[in-house]
Amino acid sequence: MQKSARSGREGDVLAVADQSGPTISFYDVTDDRRLGSVQVLAEPHELCFDPVERLLWCTVTYRSGFYHAHNGRRTELVVVDPDARRVVEVVDLAPEQAPHGLALDARRGRLHVTVEATADRTGGVVVIDTATRRPVDRIDTGATGSHWVAIDAAGTTAYVANKEAPFVSALDLDRGALTGRVEVPGSEGVAVSADGAYAFVAAPYGGSFAGGEDLAPGVRVVDTRTATVVETLPTDHRAMPLHLTAAGKLLVGEVCTESDPAGGATRMAPGRLTVFAADTRERLGGLEVGLCPLTLTSSPDGRLAYVACYASSTVHVVDLDALRHLARIDVSAAGVPGAHGLAYVPRAA
Repeated sequence: MQKSARSGREGDVLAVADQSGPTISFYDVTDDRRLGSVQVLAEPHELCFDPVERLLWCTVTYRSGFYHAHNGRRTELVVVDPDARRVVEVVDLAPEQAPHGLALDARRGRLHVTVEATADRTGGVVVIDTATRRPVDRIDTGATGSHWVAIDAAGTTAYVANKEAPFVSALDLDRGALTGRVEVPGSEGVAVSADGAYAFVAAPYGGSFAGGEDLAPGVRVVDTRTATVVETLPTDHRAMPLHLTAAGKLLVGEVCTESDPAGGATRMAPGRLTVFAADTRERLGGLEVGLCPLTLTSSPDGRLAYVACYASSTVHVVDLDALRHLARIDVSAAGVPGAHGLAYVPRAA
């Protein structure tokens, strides 16, 4: 008999940033019990777990709201001990602002954090030494709204999604320089294949979506050797977050909307998780999730997917082998949006 996708995970924890909390909450991955929470600065966005230092990093991007709909940019990162469930430090990146995307090179001890443009400098990636928890470099992206970042397995190249800019920035991390621009019609989530040969980019950015063949929603497949789009994986709705599992599956969160029959205005509809094979590009299937999927992650073996849906404030647990829904975690009080960043935290050795 095949073992359950949850078997052997005793002691593992899922961390969830509740933007409205503002908290980071912890859940037992075997039964989804809430184990506790940590109060953090308003409003937490993305999470990243460092297995070497056993610390959880959290970006605090805006004082409230989202990109282009906020009440001021913040400058902080919150560092949390997920075992003791306490805040270790608040790292202030000022004058950098609006830290958001996180990508870790655990082998080199470097955390890469996207920041938006300031009055005198373009957006960029701040490189942090994870041992000292201090910035050691800043690489310009040449764009204003740098938001999500992914690095290759070698830790030598980063790809940064820029909201409205018509390109993804390719950064040489050894040289600390912008070395390429991949033409896409604005971008959201980004991921890099295990061998570094391809990058996957969710495009177009939602604000640029206006119909037309060249702006059809989907995932652009980038040949990293030539820095060109070689294929588009079509989606039925606007793609936002992307995630590559250890098993080679590309997870895509689709944001869906519908007209409100009461007033004709557009409102959120149940989103979708769509799954592709990263190597063959075959569409493996998909299923319905909550309202406005913003963040995706998976278990270290790639068998479980987690989908954080902001507008419904839910996290959906999916068995990727059977492609079936296992559970729904309600993060905030009913009717209060909030679920955002995710991180899978394996038990301590």
